[in-house]
Amino acid sequence: MRAVRLTGPSTLEHVEVAAPRDLREGEVLVAVRHGGVCGSDLPYFRAGGRPGAGVPPTGFPLHEITGEIRASRDPGLAEGDRVVGWASASTGLAELVVSDGAGLCVLPSEVPFTAATVVAQPVACAHYAVDQLGDVRGRRVAVLGLGAIGLLFTWLLRQRGAAHVTGVDPVDRTPLARAFGLDEVVVADSTTWAATLTRRPDVVIEAVGHQTATLADAITAVADEGTVYCFGIPCAGTYPVDLTAVVRRNLRLIGGLTLDRRRMLGRALADLVHEPSLAERLVTHVLDVADVAKAFALAGRTAPGRLKVVLDYAGWA
Repeated sequence: MRAVRLTGPSTLEHVEVAAPRDLREGEVLVAVRHGGVCGSDLPYFRAGGRPGAGVPPTGFPLHEITGEIRASRDPGLAEGDRVVGWASASTGLAELVVSDGAGLCVLPSEVPFTAATVVAQPVACAHYAVDQLGDVRGRRVAVLGLGAIGLLFTWLLRQRGAAHVTGVDPVDRTPLARAFGLDEVVVADSTTWAATLTRRPDVVIEAVGHQTATLADAITAVADEGTVYCFGIPCAGTYPVDLTAVVRRNLRLIGGLTLDRRRMLGRALADLVHEPSLAERLVTHVLDVADVAKAFALAGRTAPGRLKVVLDYAGWA
């Protein structure tokens, strides 16, 4: 089968490898149709793999996929089902992927099977994260980082009844404010914003990731007895935390991986049925899988017109 291999820092090569054959209980074989480049993939792409983990497996690093089930040992998924969700080992840069069936959900007939459908996976992640915040109705919330995932947070917070939603990003996302439920767009880095606040938000979501300064700024900015949510996969070995501020100001610092994935995906797909334009607004670039290196480079560059970058595997079909 055709696949992509990460052979060094920021270096992806197309290869031919043997197709996977054996499935364990609960696993499925997916013929991948689309792959979304996530911010959590980019540090591994730049580093040439996970630090200390040896040679990365073929297809790494990409976990957001849509596809068709070719074989299944998951009782909830059948051959021929069209699905969206996680490539559980982040090996989605391949024609065929073995994945945990619990991280995939069948597409309802109302959701078109297009490149934009892969957005259901990050929507599911945002749902799970906002659930951890509890009731946000009437609360003031700030989101640091207005890339695709940050904008999903602002949209979802508005759906959940937040009283005021602020987005902070050095890139001006003002043209997107209305569509994604933003009351205020601050065009600045998080350090500048945190130092000049006149009214502190009750909740700060750190959706930038992969750096330590933004977490410190979130702790500085949040109101006393407030909550800071750290979204994404940490890349630094150690993140400095002002524990004195956390304790003396009665702050809550939380994070976590998305659990109960099939149910979260079901909620995300319901969102796409209710508001189908959501995914289309987020996906700004669709590239053929032949241009995978270009897609990762594009996803790694912050720019006003770039949100979600998606790969189309039609060339491999």
